[in-house]
Amino acid sequence: MSSVFTSIEVCAGAGGQAIGLERAGFDHVALVEIEPLACETLRTNRSNWHVIESDVREFSAKNYNNIDLLAGGVPCPPFSIAGKQLGQDDERDLFPEMIRLASECNPRAILIENVKGILTNKFDPYRTTIEERFEELGYQGLWKLVQASDFGVSQLRPRAVFVAFKDQYLDYFQWPEKNKEMPPTVGEVLFDEMASLGWEKATQWKKLANKIAPTLVGGSKKHGGADLGPTRARKAWATLGVNGKGLAEAPPINGFNGMPKLTLQMTAILQGFPKDWIFCGKKTPAYRQIGNAFPPPVASAIGQQIIAALKKEKKNPWKRKKARVLELNFETTL
Repeated sequence: MSSVFTSIEVCAGAGGQAIGLERAGFDHVALVEIEPLACETLRTNRSNWHVIESDVREFSAKNYNNIDLLAGGVPCPPFSIAGKQLGQDDERDLFPEMIRLASECNPRAILIENVKGILTNKFDPYRTTIEERFEELGYQGLWKLVQASDFGVSQLRPRAVFVAFKDQYLDYFQWPEKNKEMPPTVGEVLFDEMASLGWEKATQWKKLANKIAPTLVGGSKKHGGADLGPTRARKAWATLGVNGKGLAEAPPINGFNGMPKLTLQMTAILQGFPKDWIFCGKKTPAYRQIGNAFPPPVASAIGQQIIAALKKEKKNPWKRKKARVLELNFETTL
């Protein structure tokens, strides 16, 4: 078996999932993204990645047969609690496209992430439909609610994750174990940035910002600007000494009083991006790329477990019964 594990990723965005899967050991043969600025971000940071600027609906995977992993963070508005939750009736629902692409490139494994809303009872029938469609192609799938903070990300950020495998691999897959240590607080992870221009109150602020962050929200093209979310989210940020009504162009300087705003760099750090990752575009579209991303440390942890399963192919696979693991522990999160 080849030691190189190949992947196709759709709805790649600014590369959060792609960075994580790269760290896990996947070689991306194609990354598909419709937004020009996000494509520019991907190309700027990884010139060796094959970035395809296209609507997923117009992309064919027929030239990538027998890929190891098909991955994607399909649009979340169809299932978001903050939206109308139209699910499969929402034109932005791309689960059918993931099924089509799987039929075209025949991957050994599939990874899809979405908002936790898709795990609610309202979407039980639709999840069953998704599972059955993949089963027709020879896959068995599992769902899980994953907390980014369990994998070192200083942020709540619950996400629904669906993994599916050809039958000979599924029994070898195990969800990654949670980190034994708590992630650093907002103050700990952002102190160097807050103090970088000599703000004399940075140490005092660090003591106040003594918890992990609420979920970052990137907004959509139609709604939401470069701020940290609606009223409830801003109140949560205020308890950490952060003004959530917008983003700052630079860290606070000496003599600044009041609650500082985060910079783009700070939000990217909280999302788990590398500090040298460059986001293209002006503040609002750049922040959307950050806020809508799948945190790289989470993608890496799951990707490592997918590779571990793919390394242990059975000689005589047996047809297992449909196995669905749903962890619907909906704690109050932002």
